[in-house]
Amino acid sequence: MKIKTLLIANRGEVACRIARTARARGVRPVAVHSEADVNALHVREIGHSICVGGGPASESYLRIDAVLAAAKAAGADAVHPGYGFLAENPEFARTVEAAGMIFMGPTPETLERFGDKARAKDAAIAASVPVISGAAGALSDPDKIAAEVRRMGLPVLLKAVGGGGGRGQRLVIDEKTLMADIEGALREAKSTFGSEGLLLERFLPQARHVEVQIAGDGKGHVVHLFERDCTLQRRHQKVIEEAPAWGLPRTLLDEIAHDAVRLGETLHYRGLGTVEFLVSGEEYFFLEVNPRIQVEHPVTEAITGLDLVALQLRIAEGAGLGLKQDDLTIDGHAVEARLYAEDPAMQFAPSTGMLTTLSLPDGLRIDSGVEAGDAVTPYYDPMIAKLIIHAPDRETALARLAHALDHVAVEGVETNRAFLAALARNADFERMNVHTRWIDERLDDLTAPTEVPGTRLWKAMAAVLFVTRGRWDGAAEPWPNRDVFTNWRLGLGGDAMEAGPRVMLTDAAGSCEELCVGPVRSGDTYTVYGSDGAALTFSCREIAPDRWRVAQGKTVDVATARLHAGVIEIDAAPGRLVFRPAPPLASAGGDTAGERTVASPLTGMIVDVKVSEGDAIAEGDVVAVLESMKLEISIKASASGIAANIAVSKGVMVDRGQMIVEIIPPEKEQA
Repeated sequence: MKIKTLLIANRGEVACRIARTARARGVRPVAVHSEADVNALHVREIGHSICVGGGPASESYLRIDAVLAAAKAAGADAVHPGYGFLAENPEFARTVEAAGMIFMGPTPETLERFGDKARAKDAAIAASVPVISGAAGALSDPDKIAAEVRRMGLPVLLKAVGGGGGRGQRLVIDEKTLMADIEGALREAKSTFGSEGLLLERFLPQARHVEVQIAGDGKGHVVHLFERDCTLQRRHQKVIEEAPAWGLPRTLLDEIAHDAVRLGETLHYRGLGTVEFLVSGEEYFFLEVNPRIQVEHPVTEAITGLDLVALQLRIAEGAGLGLKQDDLTIDGHAVEARLYAEDPAMQFAPSTGMLTTLSLPDGLRIDSGVEAGDAVTPYYDPMIAKLIIHAPDRETALARLAHALDHVAVEGVETNRAFLAALARNADFERMNVHTRWIDERLDDLTAPTEVPGTRLWKAMAAVLFVTRGRWDGAAEPWPNRDVFTNWRLGLGGDAMEAGPRVMLTDAAGSCEELCVGPVRSGDTYTVYGSDGAALTFSCREIAPDRWRVAQGKTVDVATARLHAGVIEIDAAPGRLVFRPAPPLASAGGDTAGERTVASPLTGMIVDVKVSEGDAIAEGDVVAVLESMKLEISIKASASGIAANIAVSKGVMVDRGQMIVEIIPPEKEQA
């Protein structure tokens, strides 16, 4: 059956990506959106979209009835679920097929089997695929789970039976936190997956995460599209993925792929799927099957030359795979980095707000679901973009990825850009001396602030641009008579900071400095004084629109620079920098009271309050636990003192910036 109209039951970058292939194959894509997404990029790009409900996913993208009604209204022949939301929901797949439409994914029966980790493990055992030892079946009673963990011996991994994509996992390493870990895992499993069942498995401390992409025609013909390495994870969430898996013997990888194919063949697998494994030394163990297209599918497309969405469409139309295992070869190496709106300084909590600036580099594949001016809301996954590099070898791919990340600029929200760049340049990662908990063990080092080379010069250039092109008072040129003022002296022996226009510049790290720009001299030469009085002299000339020649001493750089959306953006050889200008004294005033008010870092629900009125608190203590975007965030005290004016309770919703608790100095309490 030829598919003519395809309803894409998803949002963001995956909806945009599916639509591009659909159009290329002559298929008309139709989108769905929530009320919060009415102006979203996927709605704009696809061009025809149907509203399925309110902002929260539970009121829109997760509503089977609303999505099905949209598919019928669009006259869709098929429904593509993307990933997340309803992609692995067997009831949704069954409902779509019952309505006479094609569900672009595995059969409902396959989704049921792999949606339950216990049943998936049983299927692997039946197919003679190695599995990790642990307790038999799923458990939901906290006391029984604790007893079983003690019997197995620490460390033990708790896994939500309905989990997927790294969600719903907790590692128990300390008897003192055993019950808290169990209760947290059960709570997360219920809120995220609707089931409290947990699997208990032996923890492999030095393992790599290797997954095999399979494709099946639903009639027993299954092939693998080689493997991906997803070892770089933070709290079981993938950060950077690559293909193929570098540094492992091809004989071992072929054996893993063979087992993945055999598992698919035993179930007459239909569509795309990913069979995930842990590799420890020369051993490997089955983890789970993700019965859908994966976030990291572009790296497989890069090394195989295949369009996986096109392959899904072909299978759904009943045309089979159209390829054999011997047809597939590996070309080069590919890496993908996930750029998220999240704050590394706040335990990587999602960062919401409007993207006032979004500049992404050229020369690579970028899959994104947002543009400058779009908002990152608290309702959905905060991914900004995926940066995909394909190169002849891994060394080149990583170098190009690091360079690309240097030239990413985002304003309006916090991001993990610097964290990703640190990973791409890390020597241990370059040698693949990593494991699934490697990031967690080195998080402080990987998130330590770094400075772009030459930042002082570029900050000085930003100050010049501001006072000559974008002053708040609207004057375009503070020194209109250049010839008259050539070699003009700064006052009569006074402080250099007393003369010339000033500007407060805040960089991406939040560091703020007041700079003073001295008068122009011959050759477009400026002297810029920092807040410490140190002077930097250089020439700065625009050689083409937004292209600048900057010379200091014997060094000449050419950079792109522009003023837009209230920021100054400079893209130079070392990287892309963004500065937010403000008039002098704009940040004057205020006091330190804010440091003693603990506020919610984002919108979400309070799932636990750890302090009571009058409790003594040390800086860094957890005062409450917030759940947002299916993640639990520990909210910590910013100062030591006494808990007072607790403004929240368990189960209440809070907005970003809303006060949680006030911390008063101990002496004030005694007074």
